[in-house]
Amino acid sequence: MIRRALFVALSCAMLSACSKDYSSPTNPTPTPTPPPTGTSVSIVTGAASLTSTAYSPNPITVAVGSTVKWTNTDSIAHTVTSDQAGVFNSGRMAPGDTFSMTFQNKGTTTYHCSFHPGMIASVVVQ
Repeated sequence: MIRRALFVALSCAMLSACSKDYSSPTNPTPTPTPPPTGTSVSIVTGAASLTSTAYSPNPITVAVGSTVKWTNTDSIAHTVTSDQAGVFNSGRMAPGDTFSMTFQNKGTTTYHCSFHPGMIASVVVQ
């Protein structure tokens, strides 16, 4: 009888040691994804004959580290070219093309279309 009791006790101990933990897993609180830090600007239809309304919106204000994305929605090619040489230049943007620039420093940057110098705009980085 002692053997049987010892066998049952030992069997129970082995089963509990080998059994899976069926407690509910802890689900960590998901980390929210920050919203994108970007602004979109369109090169509007008929932009070649426009001035400060060729890029819309104009001016734009963004935070440091933001990316601005320009889209040529006009039917002819344009550029997005910084007035300060070497800062940024989209190159030729055919209709439907996009160009993006991330602004890392505070200040105001003016730009234009190198094909149509009357097209002017600015980005204010705060």
